[in-house]
Amino acid sequence: MKITRTMERWSPVVVLVAVLLLWQLIVMAFDIPEFIFPSPTQIAQQFNEFKVPLLEAAWKTFWVTMLGFALSIVVGVMLGFLIGSSRLAYTALYPLMVAFNAVPKAAVVPILVVWFGIGLGPGVLTAFLISFFPITVNIATGLATLEPELEDVLRVLGAKRWDVLIKVGLPRSMPYFYGSLKIAITLAFVGTVLAEMTAGDSGIGYLMQTAGSQQRMSLAFAGLVTIGAMAMAMYELFSWIEKRTTGWAHRGTQGE
Repeated sequence: MKITRTMERWSPVVVLVAVLLLWQLIVMAFDIPEFIFPSPTQIAQQFNEFKVPLLEAAWKTFWVTMLGFALSIVVGVMLGFLIGSSRLAYTALYPLMVAFNAVPKAAVVPILVVWFGIGLGPGVLTAFLISFFPITVNIATGLATLEPELEDVLRVLGAKRWDVLIKVGLPRSMPYFYGSLKIAITLAFVGTVLAEMTAGDSGIGYLMQTAGSQQRMSLAFAGLVTIGAMAMAMYELFSWIEKRTTGWAHRGTQGE
């Protein structure tokens, strides 16, 4: 069966509606209490009742996440360029970064609280620490996997190592870079919410923690939905930018 553009465009909506209907039917059929597993309609009621606190918390979480994410882009690109452009740097730094990335970020938050106190600092830094690794790895991979034959040809034509990296390596790394941004932004939201739940005094994570302690699962789920919506919106934004800036790397995407 041929997959049309209309089917592609509406398929996520159809799947979402089907999941919500199934969710609602399961809760109704088994008469599951709201404090255990709320239904979509109960969550929607919480959105309507607490829309102002939810919007305020969402805005705080969003801009804290963006601060940490912006920091991760700057550091990730610089580290990725260093690691990808030098075999010595790749050998020396890459294993250390893998080991650091394996450290559970939940274990780092209490340390950040001791260093920076409760509030903005731990949220920004946790979002940064959890999201810069994919950016670094993808930039480094894009530079390190430059074809030796292409580099040899450019060297014969008089290009220096720096020229090869800047004029060929970096443009070639752009699809890797955008792919890493789409992963990193979702991780950044995870980091911010984790810090807010552990050591925050505002934001979606703090709201969810408070709602959970009061057994208001509908409100906690409303917070989850809000985080998911913000992450999905940012993911789609980077996808849109990627398609318009690296269209040359996306040939043959029409489904059949």
